[in-house]
Amino acid sequence: MKPLKFATVAAAAICFCLPLAATATGNVDRLEQQSSAASGRIDELSGRLNQDRAGFDQAAERADAAAAQESDLSGRIDTGTARVSDLRQELESETSELEQTRNRLRRAERLLAGRLTAIYMAGPVETIDVVLGAQDFSELGSRTEYLLAIRDADQQLAGRVRSVRDSLRSTVARLGELKGEAEAQLAALDAARQEIVSVRVEAEASAAQFAAVSSSRNQEIDALKADIDQWQQQIQREEAKSAAEAEVEVAAQLGGPYSIPTYIVMCESGGNYAALNASSGAGGAYQIMPETWAAYGGTGLPNEASKAEQDRIAALIYADSGTAPWVCA
Repeated sequence: MKPLKFATVAAAAICFCLPLAATATGNVDRLEQQSSAASGRIDELSGRLNQDRAGFDQAAERADAAAAQESDLSGRIDTGTARVSDLRQELESETSELEQTRNRLRRAERLLAGRLTAIYMAGPVETIDVVLGAQDFSELGSRTEYLLAIRDADQQLAGRVRSVRDSLRSTVARLGELKGEAEAQLAALDAARQEIVSVRVEAEASAAQFAAVSSSRNQEIDALKADIDQWQQQIQREEAKSAAEAEVEVAAQLGGPYSIPTYIVMCESGGNYAALNASSGAGGAYQIMPETWAAYGGTGLPNEASKAEQDRIAALIYADSGTAPWVCA
């Protein structure tokens, strides 16, 4: 509220602030060092997280590939198991048929044996007996054809039974071989599946481990970030506290405390509550113009009022307009 004629006094006031501010930076420096160290740790953990992520992706890919192979092998095993079951049923059916054929062959052989025995007991049938026993030529032909037919039937029956038996034996042997091959393939497929299951389990465990480590590191990063935020808030409080303490200390050393920043008071009046600017009429420590003084309820002249009254009026002006009314602001 007056020209800057007390600039030298303001500079002196600033000199009072510097030593005090320097002594108040200890906590701020410590907190900034902690924040810097935490930021470095976050960068380190972030780098490791990127490595963990790559490892997790590789493990997950191995697990997915192993799961796909396991599924394929399981499908092939199911198909092979069904084939073995069909072969087993077919083998059992053919084996049963072979046994029935064997029984028929044994019955036929017993029948042939009984017939041979009866022929032996009756004696051989001589051709002369057949010729002499026939009443005429037609009967002779009939008897001959009958004997030949019996002989051929016996031979055909025995041959057919043996042929069926041999065929069934071949079928049973072939089915047995097929069943054995199918079971061997199943065993190989199952061994391969067990191996791929081990690979899948190992890959899933590896992926889970990477995920757990990453989760732990993310939690540590979150905790460090929270600490940094807290330290930054403390830094702001410490800086504000230092500034406020410096202001109070300087103001006390220069005759305060004052209702406006001390450096303005020092510039305006040097802290002299009786100061008067003859050219403008501004007076008091805050160099308030008489008309402004009156507008805020002051009586008389500002430089003649008490310290408390000048502080009160200056506080009202400062509350309404900040530092704008003062030239030294």
